[in-house]
Amino acid sequence: MSPQLRSAIDVAAGGKTRAVIYLRISQDRAGAHLGVDRQREDCEALAERNGWHVVETYIDNDISAYSGKKRPGYRQMLADLDQGAATVVVAWHTDRLHRSPTELEEYIDLSERRGVNTHTCQAGPIDLSTPSGRMTARILGAVARHESEHKGERVARARRQKALRGEFMGGIRPFGWGLPTGEKRTKVDRKTGNEVEVDELDMLKAVPEEAEALRYWTDEILSGGSVRGLVRWCHDKGVTTSRGNPMTHTDMRDMLMRARNAGIAVYRGEEVGRGQWEPIVDESKYRAVVAILTDPGRKTTPGATPKWLGSLLFRCGRGECPHFVYVTQSGGRSYPSYRCQTGHGGGRRSEVVDQYVEDVIVERLSRDDAHDLLLASAGDVDVSGLQAEAEQIRRRMKDLGGLFGAGQLELAPFTEGMDTARAQLEGVTQQLARAATRDPLVDLVGAPDVRKAWKALGLERQRNVLRALVEVTLKTPRQGRMPDGGYFDYDAVVFQWKRGQDA
Repeated sequence: MSPQLRSAIDVAAGGKTRAVIYLRISQDRAGAHLGVDRQREDCEALAERNGWHVVETYIDNDISAYSGKKRPGYRQMLADLDQGAATVVVAWHTDRLHRSPTELEEYIDLSERRGVNTHTCQAGPIDLSTPSGRMTARILGAVARHESEHKGERVARARRQKALRGEFMGGIRPFGWGLPTGEKRTKVDRKTGNEVEVDELDMLKAVPEEAEALRYWTDEILSGGSVRGLVRWCHDKGVTTSRGNPMTHTDMRDMLMRARNAGIAVYRGEEVGRGQWEPIVDESKYRAVVAILTDPGRKTTPGATPKWLGSLLFRCGRGECPHFVYVTQSGGRSYPSYRCQTGHGGGRRSEVVDQYVEDVIVERLSRDDAHDLLLASAGDVDVSGLQAEAEQIRRRMKDLGGLFGAGQLELAPFTEGMDTARAQLEGVTQQLARAATRDPLVDLVGAPDVRKAWKALGLERQRNVLRALVEVTLKTPRQGRMPDGGYFDYDAVVFQWKRGQDA
């Protein structure tokens, strides 16, 4: 008990009944305390009419009693009442005190032990010392909880509708989308076909530059690019998050896997249907990116970003060694060289090996039959049909959940049905990924100048071409001068083509 409260109690010893006031409001977005101030006026007036001396006022502003969040003012009031600070609690209504049966029972127990009476401006006195009074309090508490739960349902439905409309729900601005403008526009109602005016006060608008970046990132992943490479691209271009922070691996991955990009509404982590806004990327591409980034078998490069074409891609060919090579300048060498991960054997000069591999790949992709190296086209995939099938499967999963929640479906058939639906949805997603994923060779085959196109790819995409087209093994080189007059043994660089006929 605070010294100030002890002093107030001592002052009130002249025979007046000691009372405390409790004030609470669930939401105070403006922070003006207006709701609390109105409650204070009514409560003080009630105490004055009854001749009570108010020794303390406890306030919990902008805190819900239903949410379970800790209420410092309320907890302090209980502690002071337990020490005999007052015998009357004044509140505007019983629902200001409690909306939780657990809290109510604790309050009833304390009131009985300490002889505390409760008076409210709206519901009158509540005598918790009698069975009928406790019953009244419990009924009022149950009603208050019902109102809170009903309000929660209304809020949930409203937020779901906002999610479907693509309205801004607050928080950090999502990359690719601008904050609401307050403009109005007309749109075609999907049910009636009529044009209606829409207030866009809460609508997010696509930001052209950021939307273009999202489309570029999506295409890069579909072409075999990596999240790490895109983060590096952002750092080079000065592209930051919507908060102005440097882009991280997690930021990039989250942005690429965000359903909003494809015009899909999400509520509480679940897709709830098509959003009423224009998508930035095609749904088939979005599904493909998600399938790629969530593939447990997806290969990522550990450690530092490779700076050479064949680092950890070229194989060591000394004997039966199964390892890959990496680039090092160790061993007193003045130039980078490929060396086995195990460290055995000599090295091969990196820049010479990379240039030779580039020459061979460019020559192979410049031939007239280079089109034969491309993967079979996915143009026969019915993307719209697959998307419709995916929507049907998701609706079926939602219906199964509703039946199970209503007690109309047992656990075993519910689980079996959900497992079947998930397997079907995974198959559809894989087909969509096949339709959207680009062959790494597509920008090279048929190019007027294959070498120029190769140089334009950048190292990461060049490595993707290498992965898709050929496996390179560095055998033990011959010693001495080679027939061409040099000392580099080109025959010790062995190519095993993964597509088409051997060169």
